[in-house]
Amino acid sequence: MDGRILGGRAHAPRARLRRRDFLRATAAAGAGALAGATLLGRAPEALARSRKKYKTKHVILVAFAGGVRASECIGSPENVPNMSAIARSGVVLPAVRAANLGHYGAALALFTGCPEARGIRENARGKTPTIFEYLRKDAGLAPQDVWLSTTAGAQTRNFAFSDNDDYGAAYGANLISTDGLFNAEFRDLIGKFGSVSLPDEQETARVERLMTSLDDSLIERAQGGGFGNDAETSLRIQRYILEELRGDTARITGPGAGDAKSIRVARSLLRLFRPKLISIVLQNADVAHGSYNSYVEVIRRNDQELGMLLQSVQADPELRDSTSIFILPEFGRDANLNERNGLDHGDGSDDLRKIFLVAAGPDFKQGKTITKAVDSFDVCPTIAELLGAKASDAKGKTLRPIFA
Repeated sequence: MDGRILGGRAHAPRARLRRRDFLRATAAAGAGALAGATLLGRAPEALARSRKKYKTKHVILVAFAGGVRASECIGSPENVPNMSAIARSGVVLPAVRAANLGHYGAALALFTGCPEARGIRENARGKTPTIFEYLRKDAGLAPQDVWLSTTAGAQTRNFAFSDNDDYGAAYGANLISTDGLFNAEFRDLIGKFGSVSLPDEQETARVERLMTSLDDSLIERAQGGGFGNDAETSLRIQRYILEELRGDTARITGPGAGDAKSIRVARSLLRLFRPKLISIVLQNADVAHGSYNSYVEVIRRNDQELGMLLQSVQADPELRDSTSIFILPEFGRDANLNERNGLDHGDGSDDLRKIFLVAAGPDFKQGKTITKAVDSFDVCPTIAELLGAKASDAKGKTLRPIFA
């Protein structure tokens, strides 16, 4: 496969776009939207403790970021029927403590287990390893086992890995920033080259032979000593991107479109790779600053997409009985509407500081409400333990009350 793009008009000369040119176009249009998804190399050897303790083999973490109050979610089941169904099959924690560290700091804490205030425009990576790094290095998971699907924004892309000297990019998650890659502008750019052409079996086999014949030491030097996806996985990722561009992901529009894309992409990645951990960062609820009604509409649309995601999990024999899901916001919103009939986040009320967690899975209690106060950053060490790692630098604790 050479990643060719064929001319769209019947009488126009055919334009050819080599894979390297296609990927350059992707990088330019997506502004770094895809990170680590086309690196070549070999997964590290399994390093970590084997464990037979938990039935959970796959985890979905939904960071319902953008500032979401419990009152519009678990307090209004009509807004979130699918989330409510998940809650009935698992546990609800309505007394989760969340610090108002700014969207970036509070959301990052879900992935690191360490609360740290971050400025509204700050874009520096943290020094504390993320859950992806713990799983990659300490549990020995392969690159294709950990994914992050997020809406646009340089800050959320920093959730994929830290600047920690002992972890870092070599152990980061595969990242797809959906508003950067699967957007109308990018689709139009690719359209200038013509229709996306998927490889046939002969082309795929040829490229696989070429990729696997590359010198491993050369690959490792090119990556600065890190390990990326192996050749087969890299090819599957590239094919997946082409399929998505040919499909309807780029056509999703309207309120909450970025979040809908993130969930839709995660659904496809689950089907294709069956990763051990896939995290979804949702941000569009922050429209609440200017419109309460739009905020509620985003919540409802997110719930619809989550419902389809869970249907896919239930339809997959491998995932159905071995997948756990965590859903929680990074923090809430103010108790009262502002002058724009919207909701800010800065009044220090319980609506802002007290959030919810919905969790369900084969190792958790069922149909329970747990009122014990816990911290939002307890999620990171909990996921680490489920999947065979220890979040050694995290300040959070494993959420023991949710386990059966």
